[in-house]
Amino acid sequence: MEKLRAKRGFICDMDGVIYHGNTLLDGVREFVDWLYKNDKKFLFLTNNSQKSPRELQQKLARMGLQVSEDVFYTSALATASFLKSQGASTVYAIGDAGLTNALYDVGITLNDVDPEYVVIGETENYNFESIKKATLLVNRGAKLIGTNSDLTTPTDRGEVPACKALVAPVEYATDRRAYFVGKPNPLMMRAAMERFHAQGIHSSDVAMIGDRMDTDIIAAMESGLDPVLVLSGVSSRETVKGFPFRPRLILSGVGDIPEKDV
Repeated sequence: MEKLRAKRGFICDMDGVIYHGNTLLDGVREFVDWLYKNDKKFLFLTNNSQKSPRELQQKLARMGLQVSEDVFYTSALATASFLKSQGASTVYAIGDAGLTNALYDVGITLNDVDPEYVVIGETENYNFESIKKATLLVNRGAKLIGTNSDLTTPTDRGEVPACKALVAPVEYATDRRAYFVGKPNPLMMRAAMERFHAQGIHSSDVAMIGDRMDTDIIAAMESGLDPVLVLSGVSSRETVKGFPFRPRLILSGVGDIPEKDV
């Protein structure tokens, strides 16, 4: 724990680490207070593509947690950055405002006739018409992109389908495999780490705190970050046994990190 507390930078997943749905998890306020008090640099990194950084800031504010907009980085932003790097100009997007706004911000327009890419992220408006449209477009030559490879995401009502589950029908219908941009893809992790590098903080001095072995912990390990699993989300101690790699620490939640007054 002392090794963890000595880190200068912290990358934290959000769903299952900071909140479930609209419920702030126990110990999060104390953890964020500890980060600020000890001048730690931190980034909230989420595979969920639905909300923009401003919307995430406002969501936490409604829960009573005040942080700045610039501490958020989403798979929607990473996906938009990737598509721009590929020279994309048009996409058909299945997703919410966080995804469409990120695409617009890098100059990519929406097109449901002859797009270069079909991009799928989390959304509350998933339906058969959108699946059918995406299938037809991919069969005509559009490339298939998923914002992240999470199958499920934890909410205050339990786990619900996430991006990979929404992409699967289009993959099966077209016999094409999607390219997933979010964690554990190194693209997302490199973009996050660039923010720390600008402040003189390197990967050896950064911890990655997540609730998923298959995205957060493997991303941390492959990026040279200190891998810390919390049991407040998807993965359990039993889950860990099924993987050939291990987190360095397993905590009940981020509230375990601040030193307790005695």
